[in-house]
Amino acid sequence: MHEELNNFTRNEVWTLEARPKDARVIGTKTKQDDEGNIVRNKARLVAKGYSQVEGIDFGETFAPVARLKAIWFLLAYATHHDIKLYQMDVKSAFLNRYINELVYVEQPPGFEDPNNPNHVYRLSKALYGMKQAPRAWYERLRDFLIVKGFKIGRVDTTLFTKKMDDDLFVCQVYVDDIIFDSTNEEYCKEFGKMMATEFEMSMIGELTFFLGFQIKQLEEGTFIYQEKYTRDLLKKFKMDNYKPIETPMSTNTKLDIDESCIKVDQTLYRSTIGSLLYLCASRPDIMFSVCMCARFQDDPKESHLTTVKRILRYLKHTPSIGLWYPKGASLELLGYSNSDLLDAVLSARVPPGLPLARALAHFVVVQEAKLRILVHCGSGQTLLDYGVKLSRVPLLCDNESAVKLANNLVQHSRTKHIDIRHHFIKDHVAKGDILLRNVGTKEQLADIFTKPIDESTFYRLRSELNMLDARTIM
Repeated sequence: MHEELNNFTRNEVWTLEARPKDARVIGTKTKQDDEGNIVRNKARLVAKGYSQVEGIDFGETFAPVARLKAIWFLLAYATHHDIKLYQMDVKSAFLNRYINELVYVEQPPGFEDPNNPNHVYRLSKALYGMKQAPRAWYERLRDFLIVKGFKIGRVDTTLFTKKMDDDLFVCQVYVDDIIFDSTNEEYCKEFGKMMATEFEMSMIGELTFFLGFQIKQLEEGTFIYQEKYTRDLLKKFKMDNYKPIETPMSTNTKLDIDESCIKVDQTLYRSTIGSLLYLCASRPDIMFSVCMCARFQDDPKESHLTTVKRILRYLKHTPSIGLWYPKGASLELLGYSNSDLLDAVLSARVPPGLPLARALAHFVVVQEAKLRILVHCGSGQTLLDYGVKLSRVPLLCDNESAVKLANNLVQHSRTKHIDIRHHFIKDHVAKGDILLRNVGTKEQLADIFTKPIDESTFYRLRSELNMLDARTIM
């Protein structure tokens, strides 16, 4: 605790003043954070941000945070160029930015000034727990990197790049955790020294553990998995003694509202779904089944919980599976587009007894949905920040009608009901940005994300996603 308060003094975070008569004062609380395998516990003084009033104690609060998808881009880039990834952690990151608002906080309990016990601290810089603290830190780091010649990503504002001769330096920011690499390792060393002279760093080293992800950088490639997280998840929900199973969902599973079934604990169900959704970042093989179960969080029934438990049993069977990035693999963008539109067709609202209207609704729903999926699959602007030139990106779809509609610039009566915004995929086809191709159902890689499939197909598609067991490569 004394070390934490000494950080405040060094960073000139606050000044002790007499308590103002009409000013609001925010309290503080001390938080002990047990970090598991880490050697020591660390104390954190946190402001009671929940008592802040918007417009008085804070203004803008939004702070960009790197999406997990951006981390996977960086991993693919590093393995393609056969370079190592490094990470650094900024010590007391939120104490590095001045704030514009006039904010007072109480003295920490047990650490009051003996000569002025009734005085309060006037904050000069952001404090953990304050609403504006994450934004203040991001702006501080952003301004520093821009001054040093870095450029912000076109799409991802947490990505910073710097071109030096023929080498590229890439830096990805997730609050106070920073991942970086370069095609010239000397620039990584220079970056570490540059950051250490400006901020206090608690760690600089090779990337091994990040946001709960275990990362192994090997000679043959990079492997990312969440074995520890998976085992802790099974233990948390008391599924570690259940019998394992081969697939996350059976082929005949059809989930619906199921109003006749018994209700289950909503808190438990939502907690399980939330934990599984985070696991999907390194386990795309459970993406479909988890997202299917997530639809029923508002009113979960016993049938839904049974399906969730099957996913956990599958994880018990495969706790150490993760994503493998082989070195030397080409850095190309390839899209697969597919969807199981049964739910969309069944929910099409048309007057009863009108088969023609129902058939028209079926056509419009299917084609509009297919075009919408093509639109989402046809985006890859983040790669441009890595210097990857995108031209005629292959987009594979197993629906011939959707492919023909997107390639046909002529509007006709059967497509006039489709929302016009879904037709902009035609513009990209005409410009040559995207190359639409039809793919056979057996070669449709997206099936693992759109429908429950049999065991042999599931294993084949999982393998094509470069998902391996950690025990086979370590």
